[in-house]
Amino acid sequence: MSFLIVLAALGFLMLAAYRGYSVILFAPIAALGAVLLTDPSAVAPAFSGIFMEKMVGFVKLYFPVFLLGAVFGKLIELSGFSEAIVMAAIRYIGRSRANAVIVTVCAALTYGGVSLFVVVFAVYPFAAELYRQSNIPKRLMPGAIALGAFSFTMDTLPGTPQIQNIIPTTFFQTTGWAAPWLGVAGSVMTVTVGLLYLEWRRRAAMAKGEGYGADSAAAQEGKEARKDAKDLPHPLLSIAPLLLVGVANFVLTNLIRDAYGASHQLTSDTLPGLHAPVTTTVKTVVGIWAVEGALLLGILLVCATAFGRIRAAFAEGTKAAVGGALLASMNTASEYGFGGVIAALPGFIAVSDALKSVPDPLVNAALSVTTLSGITGSASGGMSIALAAMSDYFIAGAQAAHIPLEVLHRVVAMASGGMDTLPHNGAVITLLAVTGLTHKQSYKDIFGITIIKTAAVFFVIGVYYLTGMV
Repeated sequence: MSFLIVLAALGFLMLAAYRGYSVILFAPIAALGAVLLTDPSAVAPAFSGIFMEKMVGFVKLYFPVFLLGAVFGKLIELSGFSEAIVMAAIRYIGRSRANAVIVTVCAALTYGGVSLFVVVFAVYPFAAELYRQSNIPKRLMPGAIALGAFSFTMDTLPGTPQIQNIIPTTFFQTTGWAAPWLGVAGSVMTVTVGLLYLEWRRRAAMAKGEGYGADSAAAQEGKEARKDAKDLPHPLLSIAPLLLVGVANFVLTNLIRDAYGASHQLTSDTLPGLHAPVTTTVKTVVGIWAVEGALLLGILLVCATAFGRIRAAFAEGTKAAVGGALLASMNTASEYGFGGVIAALPGFIAVSDALKSVPDPLVNAALSVTTLSGITGSASGGMSIALAAMSDYFIAGAQAAHIPLEVLHRVVAMASGGMDTLPHNGAVITLLAVTGLTHKQSYKDIFGITIIKTAAVFFVIGVYYLTGMV
């Protein structure tokens, strides 16, 4: 019975997300409903002592990353830098390689720190025009965008500032650069197989005589993009903030550790208003601080080099970015609180024991995280639930097998972006809404990328065991 309660809570939250209801509202309802069925007297204490504690703790750690990432992405959009990068990719890669162009642009923006959702909005008008001119079926476009934005640059490439690569740092005391060679190997596998799959799908569709399809709105968007292309900033200037974020992230990771050591203590000697010392264990936050600093530098560079372009829309644009950051962080924080409550229930012991039955620690962690990411429809949410409940077990298993925690970090991060992109995933729903397509038309190709990305996790595990490469 206790197992069915946990399963019902997970199923209820998944259904609510799929139907488009707010996770912020329904995550506590699902969690407390499970507590009610287990022990009615524990509902209020579980809400205040577990759900809210976990939720607030998540916001405390990660909201600045969500906020700075959203503002940075919005400024990249307002400045025209994203459009300039797209047009440069078309110019140098060629319109005939439409899939490669879209994947390259999405990857550059995502790895440079732009939010996944912002990438979808920024790239779509140009992707639509590129597909229309090449007469490639529009229904294949979401698969290309998913490969570029929702896969290897989200959680696989070392140093990516996306939240899926940052969350494990606080549990495993690693940095965003954990297991760099495994990350590169997983990225190469994902991109290679993914592009081969997309090209196979393109050739099969075009061999049947299928073209782009009627879409006057996309054609108009494309005309506007071509009309304004001559007014866009230089591509090298446009990509400079993205490069700065990547370089600064790497440099700050090392500088912060050298400057602060293992821990840092604030005392009343420094801040006289303090009534008690504030001690920070630096190794648990170095990855977060490095990303925050890098994104801040990127924002300053965009403002310095494109102030004239962003000035008119700066106020409204940053308001929208802040609103998006609040919504995204609170969604994930609610799922994190949900995971904390579920992990405390007796029924979760049955779930965790079933997942723990897999003897290999890396395979066990990968299956646990990707399963929960699929159930919640969220990479960060599913990973947060898994790590909140099972991180100590993952760490103990890795240490017993003499596996570096850097490898565990990379496997867990990659697994979060495996089966997360099921039909109820928020990014998938947004992508289809922006492109004007339906699940029936385009989800097959998104799911193809999902399978490839999930397989890449186990490919990386195999590479580690065969070579010992980290």
